[in-house]
This record gives sequence, structure tokens and C-alpha cells, in this order.
Amino acid sequence: MGTASTPVTVALLALPEVSASTLYGLFDSFGSAGRHWPMLHGEADPAARFRPVVVSRDGRPLRVAGGVSVTPDASLAACGSPDVVCVSTLEVTPGEPLDDRYDAEAQWLRERHAAGAVVASACSGAVLLAHAGLLDGLEATSHWAYCDALRRAHPRTRWHPERTLVMSGEGQRIVTAGSGVSWHLLALHLVARFAGPETALQVARMKLMDPNTASPAAYASLKVTGRASDLLVERCQHWAAEHYRSASPVAQMTALSGLPERTFKRRFAQATGMSPLEYVHALRLEEAKHLLEAGDTPVEAIALEVGYQDAGFFGRLFRRKVTMTPAQYRRRFGGLVRRIAGETGSRDGEH
Repeated sequence: MGTASTPVTVALLALPEVSASTLYGLFDSFGSAGRHWPMLHGEADPAARFRPVVVSRDGRPLRVAGGVSVTPDASLAACGSPDVVCVSTLEVTPGEPLDDRYDAEAQWLRERHAAGAVVASACSGAVLLAHAGLLDGLEATSHWAYCDALRRAHPRTRWHPERTLVMSGEGQRIVTAGSGVSWHLLALHLVARFAGPETALQVARMKLMDPNTASPAAYASLKVTGRASDLLVERCQHWAAEHYRSASPVAQMTALSGLPERTFKRRFAQATGMSPLEYVHALRLEEAKHLLEAGDTPVEAIALEVGYQDAGFFGRLFRRKVTMTPAQYRRRFGGLVRRIAGETGSRDGEH
């Protein structure tokens, strides 16, 4: 654990595609541990428990995602032996290969892990850990929009998009955080791990971080696959977007394709990463989420509206895919949507 005399060194990797908000959010969270809370309570000379440093391949200033200028504290070669290494969110397209452009960073990550460091990623930063081979044979998480592509590219890793934080490997020295602001939980976990839970709670209270967040699966868009490059499959996707409420939609898509059923299902799955039935379920459940957010229509009526005759089956499927019941989803997100709409309306009324 970090002490007043030996703070824990956390190296935060800066890359051209890294998100500055996550990079500096982590930097600020670690930097505040042991300092801000005692300072607010009048303690003299509060001591930092962590020493965050921004590192890059050559240590030179660079522009990261969004054009933000970053001046690293050190190069990879000059940063010494950090206790923790963090890869922040990478703004790369899901499924986009990294090729060899970050091989130097991947090699450095392997070396730091072999030397005993805890290696962590926030959100899509797991793409680089997977590229480095550090997640092979382990469990991991990433942003929900990336996990399908990561599963195809790295099948030896067991991906959990529904989880906000996953610790894996020998000594649990690989830590991956899931979607969006799950980096908050990553920061709190690492602060608790190295400086104790009381310090982590102080950071959470200072920064209004909520460790009791919903599963990322509740926020996920279930139809994230996008349009297929296969024109025949894309035609069927267009049809499904308009007719997913229909009875026997898979049979109708098969007929539309003009292919034998087995051939169509295989071709659809190759193009989208989903079976035709899974794709229809995703469309229906995404519409159900919008209806639950927007009003007070009974769950049974919503089930019928999106194409399910059996409300019980709809409820079980919704819970399995979204990790909460329709009623729980409405309570959490319906109120949020109404608050946002109300606040927007209030501001609009002021102008």
C-alpha cells in the first residue's frame, strides 16, 4: 500500500487515440487520494497516496482524441517501474485492428506486467490489453459496443459486457473496467486496493462517485451490429427494422432472401455476428426500452406492441438481456428521461 513516504506510482498511458477525459479523470482521482479529504478537514500537510504520471512512447507532447494537447511526464523507457499501469478509453472503431501501430506500447505492457505491476484498462482500453495478449485465457470486460468484436478477435478471452469491473490473472493483477464512466469504479478499486477502503470512500464522497451503478448491459444498445456489408443481408435488416413486430419474422426474412433456411441463417450470422432470431429480439427489446422510458404503458401492452404474445416470455428475455426487469428499467431510466426532458424544457423556456 502507498504511504506518505512511498506513494504508489500509477503510469497512465497516452496514445493518439486515447480519451483525454478518462486519462485526466483517472489522473485527478489518483492525485486526490489522501490529499483533498484531509485538506478539507483542516489537516496540516496532507500526503498524496499516489503519484500519477502520464507516459507515452517517446515522452513528447502529442494530440489525443478530440485534438486535446497532452504533455507526458515521461517516456516509456524513462518512467521506471510503476506499481500500476492504466490504459484509458481508446476512440477506435469496434473491430478495427490495431495492426502494428501500438506494438511498442503492447510490449511495454507485457514487460510491466511481468515485472509485477497491476495492469488495468478503462472501457475500450481493453482493446490494447487484448492486442498485447495479456487477456488470453482470462475473463475481462470492455465497453458494451466493443465486446462482440473483441469476442470474435480474441476468442480465448471470456468477455463480460454486463460487468462493470473484472479482476483476472495471477494475483488479480489484470483489471478491466466496462462501459463509459466505469473508470470511476476502476479508480476506486485501485485506490482501495493500494490505500485502503477508507481512502477510496473519501475519494468517492469528494467526487460524488456512485459505486452502486447499474450493469452496463442496461445502457447498451442491443442492435449495435450496424449494417452488414452483405447486400442481401442488409436488405433483410432493412425489412426487419420495419416489420420486427410481425409473426414469424425469421421465416419471412428467409423467404425474402430466396436462400435455403440453413444457408440464410449461416450467412446472416456471418455478416452481423447474430442469428436472425437474436437480431429480431434485439430490435424488439430496443423498442421496448424506448417505450418503457417514454411513458406508463403497462408492460403487457408493451410486450404486444413489440411483437410478443407472451408477456412472461418477454419479461424473462428482457431480464436476461438487460439485467433488470422491465419495471426496474422503467424506474431507473424513465425518471432519468423525464428529468432530462424537464430540465431541457426549463432551459428552453428561459430563452
